[in-house]
Amino acid sequence: MAGNSRRRGAMRKDGTKKGAVVGSGGQRRRGLQGKGPTPPAEMRPGHPAARKAAREAKAAAARANRSQVAGSRRRAGDGETPETVLGRNPVVECLRAGVPATALYVAIGTTADDRISEAVHLAADAGISILEVPRNDLDRISGGALHQGVGLQVPAYSYAHPDELLEAASESGRPPLLVALDSVTDPRNLGAVVRSVGAFGGHGVVVPQRRAAGMTAVAWRTSAGTAARVPVARATNLTRTLREYATAGLMIAGLDAEGDVSLDDFELAADPLVLVVGSEGKGLSRLVKQTCDVTVSIPMAGEVESLNAAVATGVVLAEVARRRRQA
Repeated sequence: MAGNSRRRGAMRKDGTKKGAVVGSGGQRRRGLQGKGPTPPAEMRPGHPAARKAAREAKAAAARANRSQVAGSRRRAGDGETPETVLGRNPVVECLRAGVPATALYVAIGTTADDRISEAVHLAADAGISILEVPRNDLDRISGGALHQGVGLQVPAYSYAHPDELLEAASESGRPPLLVALDSVTDPRNLGAVVRSVGAFGGHGVVVPQRRAAGMTAVAWRTSAGTAARVPVARATNLTRTLREYATAGLMIAGLDAEGDVSLDDFELAADPLVLVVGSEGKGLSRLVKQTCDVTVSIPMAGEVESLNAAVATGVVLAEVARRRRQA
C-alpha cells in the first residue's frame, strides 16, 4: 500500500544505515578546505618520477661509498684520508715499524701462516682492534685489489705547521736544521729522508701540499718508526714558506748537481739551515731555486750523474752533522 512505511523494504532496520544519522560530523567542512599545492611528481609515492628519483639517490649513495673506499686505499701524497695497507708482508712490516693503525682486518677462512700469526700478535700487543670480516667485505674495502686475506687500516697522518718546526728547533737549543722536499713524489724517498733527518739531528721535514709524496703508510714504514719523532709539515706554497724561513734568519741551501759550491766547501753547514732537495729527474723547480741563498753539489767519482733524492739528502746531512760537531 502506497505510503505504508512499515512495508518490507520501505525502511532500513536500526543500525544498518551506512551514512551519518545526525549531522555530517564536520565532513563537509573538511571537504571544503584546500589540500595545498600539488606536490612535485618526484615526491608523489608510486609516481614514475618518484621511482626514478629513488633510483638516482641510491646510485649516488653507491658512488659515494665507492669513493670512500677508493679514498681509503693508498694514495701517494694524499695523507688526508685513511688508507688500507694490503698484503701479508706489507701489513707485518707496518706493524713492526710501529705505524699507527686503528684496525687489523682478517678475512674469515684465511689460512693462517707465520705472517698472519705475527700480524695478529703485533696488533694485539699494540692495542689495535682485530676484526674478522667476510672475504667479500675485505674485497670491498680493498676495492678489488689483492689483499691475501689481511688489511691494516691506517688513519690520516697529522701534519705539523711549518712554524712549529722552528719552535721545535728553538726549544732544542741547537741551530735549526730543516729539510724541504721539492716535488719528490715517491713516499719511500720521503720516509728515507725522515729517517736521515732523525739520524743526523734535524728538526723536521717540509713537503708541498700538491704534487708531492705524503706521509702514507709506505713512507712511515720506510722511516722505520722515525716518523714518530721527526715532525713533517705540509706547506701550501713551498716558495713562500722558504721565504718566511729566510726572514726568520735561516739560510736556504738547494741541492743541485751544478751547484755554486761543492759540499767540501759548504761553510754554511753550521748556520741555521734549510736544505732543499728536488726530484731526481727534474731537480729543483725554478722558483724554489731562485729562493735559495746558495746551491750545493755533491762531488762524485765515476760516471754516475746523480743520486737518489733520499741518498743525496743523507750524504749532505751527514756532512752537516760532522761540521756542526767540529764547530
